[in-house]
Amino acid sequence: MQKFMNEAVQGGKLWSSPIVSTYSQITSGYYGVTLAANGDTHFIPFSAARGQKVDSRGVVSTYSLLYTSGSAYFGGVLDPNGDIHFVPHNATVGQKISSSGVVSTYTLLNASGVYWGGVLAPNGDIHFIPNATSSVGQKVSTTGMVSTYSLVYTGGNYAGGVLAPNGDIHFVPSAASVGQKVSALNVVSTYSLAYTGGSYAGGVLASNGDIHFVPSAAGVGQKISISQAVSTYTLAYTAASAYSGGVLAPNGEIHFVPLSAAVGQKINTNGTVSTYSLSYTTSFAYGGGVLTSNGDIYLAPYLAAVGQKIITASGFNFPQAVAQSPFFNKY
Repeated sequence: MQKFMNEAVQGGKLWSSPIVSTYSQITSGYYGVTLAANGDTHFIPFSAARGQKVDSRGVVSTYSLLYTSGSAYFGGVLDPNGDIHFVPHNATVGQKISSSGVVSTYTLLNASGVYWGGVLAPNGDIHFIPNATSSVGQKVSTTGMVSTYSLVYTGGNYAGGVLAPNGDIHFVPSAASVGQKVSALNVVSTYSLAYTGGSYAGGVLASNGDIHFVPSAAGVGQKISISQAVSTYTLAYTAASAYSGGVLAPNGEIHFVPLSAAVGQKINTNGTVSTYSLSYTTSFAYGGGVLTSNGDIYLAPYLAAVGQKIITASGFNFPQAVAQSPFFNKY
């Protein structure tokens, strides 16, 4: 990650003050956004009747889905084959779109469970993060095999996950009183949190290896260091349903994605928290975001009437492999 940022500094300009802009979209009803192998940005259909994507030129288009319903999918993951898997929230079937644009469905083992976001493990498995009624973990292998596994802490209560540098997948506590993770060897364990009130949605891996939980309604920020130490820090802005998901910018800053927040909020590499103005705000506006190879951060339109993006770099295109890394390219 440090090499990635150094190359960006040498090859272009990084702005410490983000430039926020809006653009016309076709529809809303998405939660989570995933970068495809060809550079297209796909929004994940939550209640939308069609898929929606933005190509590398900024052209917005929609495409047909095989399965749609209310609260269907929450977040998406790019697998090693180039398929984007939608994470089932209330959907009773899995759904994915291939690198060639073919949409297909597949059978789930826990079709009544609710999951929120997913993470690609080092072995290529996609783990759905248990939320609400999910009493078991669920994953999809590179061959398309769906399986479940036991959790240490059941009852869901997590929202999104983060792949740590050591291969552990950390579940982000939305209402859970303990942290929970799955190791690269598929060992599930729990750990103590510094703030047990939950209220986080999504997380971000920082350039120094820290994992930051994104505050939804939490009164403090919370992070896990690369040595597994859990700590909290002061936020500049807190509110109910404030943020959902976050994105690491090329300059090392972590941007929280505004769900109902009136301002943007970010954390720099020195740990300084600050806010900035957005071009568009409304209740439940955006859910999740992703960094594209040109340095733009696209926000997934949940109820927003317009698309919104944060421009963080100019004059430099980042390697697609970096932008599509499982450390960053997921809800």
